[in-house]
Amino acid sequence: MTTTVLKEYTDWPGLEQAFRLERRCTFRGRTTTEVAYGITSLPREQADARRLLELTRSHWGVENRLFHVRDVTFGEDHCRVRSGSGPVILASLRNLAIYLLERHGSRNKAASLRRHAAQPKLALALIQDTS
Repeated sequence: MTTTVLKEYTDWPGLEQAFRLERRCTFRGRTTTEVAYGITSLPREQADARRLLELTRSHWGVENRLFHVRDVTFGEDHCRVRSGSGPVILASLRNLAIYLLERHGSRNKAASLRRHAAQPKLALALIQDTS
């Protein structure tokens, strides 16, 4: 469900639509419902309800893929750095490592990390490559 009503009541620059997304999940015979709300600068002519659903799903696909790699492959949840700017810096470094691996065609991040740990010159080559 989408609406343009909020556009009339706010001075938020660029606000075109608000939407409500309802998700139902059935697991072991039990159904739960989750409701999420969003806003967008896309007018209805560019993004109707179906298009907003596609955009939302693709956004969360990217988010889930990135966080899964950071947590499972890089062990982010097990990291004990919890205060100051350390967590942000480490997350940025993990994102950079993921970007460099993807940029050079790595499909299996865990195997790539093991290879680069065993051969540090390969890891340096990733950083130094400007192409």
